[in-house]
Formats: sequence, C-alpha cells, structure tokens
Amino acid sequence: MAEKVSREKVEAALGEIRKVLQRDGGDLELVDITEDNQVQVKLQGHCVGCPGAQMTLNMVVQQILQEAVPEVTGVVNVQ
Repeated sequence: MAEKVSREKVEAALGEIRKVLQRDGGDLELVDITEDNQVQVKLQGHCVGCPGAQMTLNMVVQQILQEAVPEVTGVVNVQ
C-alpha cells in the first residue's frame, strides 16, 4: 500500500494553484484524500460549469500536484 499523502503538502500545492484560478474568478477546495492517494476537490466560482474545468483539473491541477507531491495518484472533482 502506498504511503498516505500529507494533507499539509497537498494544501500548500493547492494554494499556489488557487492563485491562478482566482485570477479568472474560479477556485477550488480540498475535500478529501482517499486511501489510494487520489485528491478530491470541489470546484468553485467560475470553474463550476466551465467547459474547460475537466481539462484544467487534468492538465494543470493534477500535474502541479503530482510534481509537488509525487504520491498523488489523481485529482477528481466532487460535488
């Protein structure tokens, strides 16, 4: 079993991502980290319903998170 991801490390990385999202009126909130190190987030603001939200999650949020916290296995939006 993989080592549990540190919530503090994930929050720190998400803090950097939030700055970018907030410039465009969006945001995200950390909801949970699963046993298999998948990060669950809730999109907020302009990100909700945005056609590019899934691409942003996959290409930006997940990539940055995995660079900062390599144990992260993925990122999913939960509502």
